[in-house]
Amino acid sequence: MKRRLQGHYETVSTVGEKVKVFVPDSLPPFPSLEISGKLQRKLDEAAYLLGKLDGAANLLPDVGIFLYMFIRKEAVLSSQIEGTQSSLSDLILFELKEKPGVPVDDVQVVSNYVAAMTYGLKRLEEVFPLSLRLLREIHAELLAKGRGSSKNPGEFRYSQNWIGVTRPGNAFFVPPPPEEVVRCMGELEKFLHDDSVPLLVKAALSHVQFETIHPFLDGNGRVGRLLITLLLCDGGMLKQPLLYLSYYFKSHRQYYYDLLNGVRESGDWERWLDFFLDAVIKTSRESYKIILTLNSQIQSDREKIASLGRAATSALAVHQAMLRHPIADIAKLKELTGLTNATIGSALIRLLAFGIIEETTGNKRNRLFCYNRYIDTYL
Repeated sequence: MKRRLQGHYETVSTVGEKVKVFVPDSLPPFPSLEISGKLQRKLDEAAYLLGKLDGAANLLPDVGIFLYMFIRKEAVLSSQIEGTQSSLSDLILFELKEKPGVPVDDVQVVSNYVAAMTYGLKRLEEVFPLSLRLLREIHAELLAKGRGSSKNPGEFRYSQNWIGVTRPGNAFFVPPPPEEVVRCMGELEKFLHDDSVPLLVKAALSHVQFETIHPFLDGNGRVGRLLITLLLCDGGMLKQPLLYLSYYFKSHRQYYYDLLNGVRESGDWERWLDFFLDAVIKTSRESYKIILTLNSQIQSDREKIASLGRAATSALAVHQAMLRHPIADIAKLKELTGLTNATIGSALIRLLAFGIIEETTGNKRNRLFCYNRYIDTYL
């Protein structure tokens, strides 16, 4: 489909130089997207696999345990796109108030992302509408502490920003001027509630539009990726927040940026949608496999523990706690299980003997126990 520039350029002065900023047209695109043939088949397959993934969560003995780790994995990957070095284990150690293996500032960024994501999902469960207010509240959580906390958390920007390099004159992309942000975001909010557009298509288009507007001084990439999952949950395509595309976007980073620019410059929405659906298809398949692997692993470990006879009850309770917090000390396990230190110690000895967990410090005191195989399943 031949389309024109999906917006217009304006010349503004910022930080002592004149620069062209891009103001996007409102959604949906005109002319309408051509979704037929191969693209329609991909759209159907993506919707089918999302439904299959959503149903697979019911296989797990406790979907909350899975979501606890899955959300943290997404937080790590989404933050890595922004340049952080934190791993999943670093984040869990940080939450345990142990020293991570990377700068604390990096892990704080990831921890903030977990808080922002959890907050947004909880608000949707409370039937709060997916709105500009909610996006601002999520952004406030995202930049509440550490890096970025001085960049107006929870507020749309009042100054010009740009993407790439240190000055707007040679930036990769310069978003709309600040006086256009509220209008552009208001139009995007209307599109978020346009029921005439298939939900997966709406998620794909909304992500591009959000990144084009770049409404915040910091955190736009993370909020824009989170918007995809929020839309799918809010629209009923996912009962559980199981789809996160950060790893796929990270793996195809340059192509991803080229496609965003292609939409802006030539209206090539179909090529972007093709990429987006590939991301949904591949990620859904991989997440489905992770669920099956986890289910098999948990059942296998529980069968070993069940062979302990009377000692199995406390060992199963500690095992359950380590599913929820797979790096833990005795104090954390006591908090999670309510068992005595002595009972927890005996259970840990049995789990170590089975090879289910490992002790990571080599110390006699202040020991940390890690469910490494469980963590590795998510990687």
